[in-house]
Amino acid sequence: MSYMQGQDLWEVVNGSEITQPKTEDANGILWKWKIKAGKAMFALKTTIEEDVLEHIRDAETPYEAWNTFTKLFSKKNDTRLQLLESELLSVAQRDLTIA
Repeated sequence: MSYMQGQDLWEVVNGSEITQPKTEDANGILWKWKIKAGKAMFALKTTIEEDVLEHIRDAETPYEAWNTFTKLFSKKNDTRLQLLESELLSVAQRDLTIA
């Protein structure tokens, strides 16, 4: 979220510009939206692990991808929490394990 805000992309991810404008105007609103949406999707897709990428591969907008992340990583998602806990318990460093 902080990266998106810093790059002026948050509006297309979860702000005031989450839907694509229907028509182009003299100010190039549609073109500008597509550029920002493309940058946001690039940032989202290149900063996540391959197994998470599968969940947003077909997302058409950054908003849709972000909502998928919200559902996946929400504290209410017990299945995801159990998977992460299992991964954490299996992590080992040299001869030590995490209890």
